[in-house]
Amino acid sequence: MSASTLRYRPRPDRNGPLSEQILFLAHRHRRYGAGMIYLKLRQSGWVVNHKRVERLYGLAGLQVRRRKRKKVPSQDRQPLVRPIAANQVWSMDFVFDRTAEGRVIKCLTIVDDATHESIAIVAERAIGGYPLTRLLDQLASTRGLPQVIRTDNGKEFFGRAMLTWAKLCGIQLRHIEPGKPNQNAYIESFNGRFRDECLNEHWFTCLAQARVLIESWRREYNEERPKKSLGGLTPSAYARQLAAKSATLNPGL
Repeated sequence: MSASTLRYRPRPDRNGPLSEQILFLAHRHRRYGAGMIYLKLRQSGWVVNHKRVERLYGLAGLQVRRRKRKKVPSQDRQPLVRPIAANQVWSMDFVFDRTAEGRVIKCLTIVDDATHESIAIVAERAIGGYPLTRLLDQLASTRGLPQVIRTDNGKEFFGRAMLTWAKLCGIQLRHIEPGKPNQNAYIESFNGRFRDECLNEHWFTCLAQARVLIESWRREYNEERPKKSLGGLTPSAYARQLAAKSATLNPGL
C-alpha cells in the first residue's frame, strides 16, 4: 500500500449547502429545470457557476420529465416585434381546466407583450362578450388600456360586444389568422407555463380555491420568477427598468 493511500483523508463536501438549496428550490418549483434553478440562486444572492448547478442538479436526479405533446406539421413562422414600452400591445386568450366535480373553469389570460407581465388571469365558469368588456373596463381603472390587443378568432373576441367596446375606446383589435397560434406567440408561451406550473400541479376542489391558487401563481410569476428572455429579471423588475429608461429618454413627459 502506498503512503499516499494510507494517509489519505477525504475532504469535506463544500457543495453541501448549495445542494440543499437546489433541492429546496426544486421541490418548491417542481417544473423548474437546471437553468431556472440557477437563475433563482443568482436572484437569492448565490455566486455560483451554472456548470456546477447543472452538475449537482443532475447528481440529485432532479431532471424534469417532459410531457408529451402532439406532433403538428411545421409551418413558416412570422417573427413578432416586441413593443418598446408597457401598455402598447396586450395579448389575450382562454385556457380551460376542470374542478374536482368535472365542471369547467374558463381562465382569461392577459399578457403585456413588452414586459411579459401577467396583467390578469380571470377564472370563471363562463366568460362571454359583455363580461369580457366589463373585465377590461376594471383593468382600465387600475392599469390603463393598451393601444393594440392581439387575440385569436374566438367568438368572445370577434363578437359585437368586443368590437363595439374597442371602437369606443379607440383600441385596435388585431386578430391572428385561423390555425396559426404562432402569430400570438407571447400568450401561447405564457399559457404553456401557466398550465405546466399551475394547472397541472393542482387539483382544484372548487372555483374559489382555483381563484386563490391561480392568483398566487400569477403574483409569483410577475414578482419572483426570473425569465431567461429578460436577462434573468422578473417581469415586474423588467417593467420598472423599461419605465426608468423611458423617463430618462423623455424627461418632460
